[in-house]
Amino acid sequence: MGLDVRRLLELHTWRAFDVDDEGRVLAGSDETGRVQLVELAPDGTPTPLPHLTGVSAARYVKGERAVVVEHDSGGNERGQLSLLRVGDSDYAPVVHDDRYVHRLVSMRPGRVVYATNRRNKVDFDVVVRNLFSGAEEVVYDRGGYSADAKLSPDSRFLATTIGSDQANSTQLLLVDTMPATEADRVAELTGGDEPTNIGHIGWLPDSSGLIATSNRDREFKAVVRYDLASAQWTWLVAAEQHDVTGWLSPDGQKLLVLTNVDGVARLTVHDGATGRQLDEIQLPADGWLSYPLPDPVFSPNSRYVALTFSSPTIPADVLLVDLDSAKVTSLTDTGSQLAGMVEPTHVRANGQIPCFVYGAGASAVLFLHGGPEGQSQRRFDPLVQGLVAAGHVVVVPNIRGSVGYGKTYYAADDRRKRLDSVQDLAVLHDWLPSIGVDPAKVALWGRSYGGYLVLAGLAFLPERWAAGVDIVGISSLVTFLENTSPYRRRVREREYGWLDSDRDFLEEASPMNKVDQIRAPLFVVHGANDPRVPLSEAEQLAAAVRANGVECELVVHANEGHQMANLDNKLATYPRAIAFVSRQLA
Repeated sequence: MGLDVRRLLELHTWRAFDVDDEGRVLAGSDETGRVQLVELAPDGTPTPLPHLTGVSAARYVKGERAVVVEHDSGGNERGQLSLLRVGDSDYAPVVHDDRYVHRLVSMRPGRVVYATNRRNKVDFDVVVRNLFSGAEEVVYDRGGYSADAKLSPDSRFLATTIGSDQANSTQLLLVDTMPATEADRVAELTGGDEPTNIGHIGWLPDSSGLIATSNRDREFKAVVRYDLASAQWTWLVAAEQHDVTGWLSPDGQKLLVLTNVDGVARLTVHDGATGRQLDEIQLPADGWLSYPLPDPVFSPNSRYVALTFSSPTIPADVLLVDLDSAKVTSLTDTGSQLAGMVEPTHVRANGQIPCFVYGAGASAVLFLHGGPEGQSQRRFDPLVQGLVAAGHVVVVPNIRGSVGYGKTYYAADDRRKRLDSVQDLAVLHDWLPSIGVDPAKVALWGRSYGGYLVLAGLAFLPERWAAGVDIVGISSLVTFLENTSPYRRRVREREYGWLDSDRDFLEEASPMNKVDQIRAPLFVVHGANDPRVPLSEAEQLAAAVRANGVECELVVHANEGHQMANLDNKLATYPRAIAFVSRQLA
């Protein structure tokens, strides 16, 4: 049976939040069972910082031995901001109000830039706070969900991306803090009706323009420069069949570029002015960095980049890149914790659906990613390894709607095309016998939107599946949109459909309305504090399935949200879930 799933869950991981001019990395370690801040010296020597629960982001205060930390309570995602001066024993509050979200966006010397929904609980304003005086300036308050926000080096402009009404699309706005007239304060650099995804903003050091990653007027993402004076866009780095993402160094001289090759990261360094490639960064293995892992981060002097890196056999390490030499130093070594983990093969099921395939055998689990605008990448997941160790083939697909394969592919499940993606599960099921799987021994496993796919598969294709594991999944698109956090409703409606105009289809595509068709046993997991998918989605599903005489285990954790963050809860839940699947597939 191979590896023990409990031991896999206990493997600790690292993440890089920031790096300073000396090459010290502000990192997060979950060795204690929850993420805690640790400072890593350039040789990897760790110095734990004072304990703080619910850490989700942290940045150095420029020019000081201090950090600003974003943290929440019990997974509720209502981030609060605190300050720690390195060497002190406790954190000082910066922005605390548990009623609202405060999201750490970026840092400037002596100032923190954050986004908050405290004005109306829906829209996110961008605020700049002076860390010394406590004075605040609301720089943007024109509505929408601000995903990225960067002040220009001269502090004259704010560039911010706002979620538009097009699925998986964002609008780039330029905010002038000293406009000639109020009408000149906010300029739309891209249109609100454009099917364009844009982000990873970086300013040129003279504030004359900015660098971003976008698929504006193209199929795949590329790195683009925008010039303020001429209002011209110039493409710097692009690939014919792959998304590329770029991060500009603070001095503007170098671009760090990630090319997404079927969920594998290829990392190169380019000239910041021309886009010409200068170096290739040799990563430890074929793996992944960037979202859902933390993005790469530059030191203020542009010499160092700190990366969070994972592969199927490397849980998550902190890498330090010296751009002067392109040397990569692993400051941690999570891959040595346990031997025997399995590498996947990459295939295209039925010649069309990209998949990672782990292991071999007669029974299989389709392991479905969330999003929907997500991607299954070549990185570590203890549950995938645990399922393989339990004797199952694990197929980790990127069905239509996944990112990384172009704009057409990720838009192929939008709104009234939602059930087309569910049919991809049938294509996968029909393909499984070609790799030796018994079609009667196939289970579905997914979290968040992946949980919706599990329930949709069981409800709309009931004859194909032997079991399902739904983790924080959506059972009804209607009640989900009605009850999710106010600030998330509009963001999700643009993908699933609008309650006021698409309710008929939302009802049609809701597994709850076909719950009488579900015949496969279910294992359901949810966090009571989930601000995205309310607990009621799991409760109504479990009650209805049980009323139909179908086995359904429901596990609820009172101190968890949308992510399961506590090791003790993982150990209490996931071995049970894997045992449940193995019992049903036996």
